[in-house]
Amino acid sequence: MQGLKQALLQIWRLTYPYYATREETQIRIWPFGTFRMQERWVAVSMAVLVIGIEFAQVAINVRLSYFNRDWFNAIQNKDSVAFWALLFSVFCFWAAIYVTSAIVQYVIQSFLRIRWRAWMTRHYVDRWLGNDTHYRMGFAGAQADNPDQRIADDIDQFTQTTQTLAISFLSAVSNLVSFSVILWNISAAFTVPGTDWHVPGFLVWGALIYSGLVTWLTHLIGRPLIRLNFEQQRREADFRFSLARLREYGEQVALLSGGAAERASLRDRFGALIANFYAIVDRRKKLSAFTVSYQQVNVVIPYILVAPYYFAGQIQLGMMTQTAGAFARVESTMSFFITFYVTLADYKAQVDRLTSFDAAMARAETMRTETRLLVAPGSGEALQVLDLALGLPDGRRIASVRDLSLRPGETTLLTGPSGSGKSTLFRALAGIWPFGEGMVRTPAGASLMLLPQRPYLPMGTLRQATTYPDATGRHDDAAIRAALEAARLPHLADRLDEEAPWAQTLSLGEQQRLALARALLAQPDWLFLDEATAALDEPTEAALYRMLRQQLPGTTLVSIGHRSTLDAFHQRRLDMTRRPDGVFEPLDVLRETVPAQ
Repeated sequence: MQGLKQALLQIWRLTYPYYATREETQIRIWPFGTFRMQERWVAVSMAVLVIGIEFAQVAINVRLSYFNRDWFNAIQNKDSVAFWALLFSVFCFWAAIYVTSAIVQYVIQSFLRIRWRAWMTRHYVDRWLGNDTHYRMGFAGAQADNPDQRIADDIDQFTQTTQTLAISFLSAVSNLVSFSVILWNISAAFTVPGTDWHVPGFLVWGALIYSGLVTWLTHLIGRPLIRLNFEQQRREADFRFSLARLREYGEQVALLSGGAAERASLRDRFGALIANFYAIVDRRKKLSAFTVSYQQVNVVIPYILVAPYYFAGQIQLGMMTQTAGAFARVESTMSFFITFYVTLADYKAQVDRLTSFDAAMARAETMRTETRLLVAPGSGEALQVLDLALGLPDGRRIASVRDLSLRPGETTLLTGPSGSGKSTLFRALAGIWPFGEGMVRTPAGASLMLLPQRPYLPMGTLRQATTYPDATGRHDDAAIRAALEAARLPHLADRLDEEAPWAQTLSLGEQQRLALARALLAQPDWLFLDEATAALDEPTEAALYRMLRQQLPGTTLVSIGHRSTLDAFHQRRLDMTRRPDGVFEPLDVLRETVPAQ
């Protein structure tokens, strides 16, 4: 019971935000035109229409059950006039309404599903990408695995299955109430077959006991499917991610002759997927053996229970078929759990995955709000770092900055051994590193841009890759071509509208030069280069640094690098020096080098 309560609470938390959102949307209703209204009223209106149609269809089925009774009585009595009259005046009329309502219900339900999915997808994507939550979720552990699957697949399946189960459940309840009344009235005077015991509503109690026993047995057999389905979705996503990652790093794998190692890794992952699949097949085999047997027996059970009253002359053929039909309806609605058990097992896995994704995002958001490493605009033009202590996710302290001021216009080079916290310090300055404490005061009103060693190239055209992350389209072709030529990529200047997997098409050196072209277009006040030219040869690196000084005279450059040749392009050098306690600290290095112009 506690597990069921928790599952319903999880479903409610996932469902409620859409039906309570106050976001406005535009909707067109033929023939009345276009209206603006809150999305929640669109959702609630569609849901009410779908449910109302479902209840109407139950009412039609109740009416047709009486038609079925009278029609079979007419057959038994050889009354052809009543037979044809009932067929055309009752059955055809209500069947046509039922078919029409089913089509309308399907259309409305489809619109509701796609609107719900679109809203949830926007909500999750906005939350995932907002405030760099996607980055901090990398520290949230395995529960945040494969966010692509959770957003693309699980949301789609959740909205579809929630609709299906909700409508089916409401229909089951409506059928249960309606046909239980019919069954109770029919069997009000029945005695238990073979005895004189009078049990009011005997057939209703029989259906209840029978379906309750079968439901309990179904749950015992199928319960492991919930865990197995969850595990199958995770392993499918891991295997798909491994293939996508292999495509992304195909060149590196080829250079290392890593095909055999990758094949072994893929075989292991796919083998785990197959093993879990076989476990699902084995469990479903047992469940299917039970449910299929149950479904076959169901065909004759109601007739077996009603037959003694028919043969005793207590009821006619029409009432026998109506009673059998009503019993089947009541029993099937009580067996809702059995009918949808496999669906419920899959659904529980989807709910768990979305819930754990929510929890991982919440932890990442908590990291941001509870961090003691504060980044805020200051009152001056310098970038100041005060009493900063940088830690690692495991709690170890890696670097410390007591009092550091980076002055505008003064190019600075940060050096030090690998693992001394140089890149971590840059992440802290960018405001995305959650582990540590202290204060970073950024220049008032200044724009900052950080270029990592391996640039990110989005899917799409070269124009989109060059202007990323700007999505306004404010850069014209001439400006983009000029930036590419200045970054020594003239051969790409005429390929702006070409779509290609640029992360695989361009070498790392070309990707780094493309990132510099982005900086030329963005013209930030502060530009941080985290070994952003490490893949270039020294002459090209020197030429590009001179180009940056010329093209971005108002930009303050701060670089991380290991090459001694970079000294000539920076007025100040900070070296990450190891203290006796093992923590690194950036200290000024006295220099006599005159920066290159």
